[in-house]
Amino acid sequence: MNTLDPSPLRWRKSTKSGSEGGTCVEVAGLGSDVAVRDSKDPEGPRLAFGRAAFGALVRDIRAGRYDR
Repeated sequence: MNTLDPSPLRWRKSTKSGSEGGTCVEVAGLGSDVAVRDSKDPEGPRLAFGRAAFGALVRDIRAGRYDR
């Protein structure tokens, strides 16, 4: 397992995220991967996904596949 050094990353929050906080994630480009973190806990755990896998997740979310 590799440790992700967050210092060179440029994190951004979705434009769909409200200003009140809540359930938001931030993403950052990481070479051939995409890093993800909880915006409420920026020093907490981070995940890294391959760009293809992250793209598939975003498409599924937009299609409503995880809506309850």
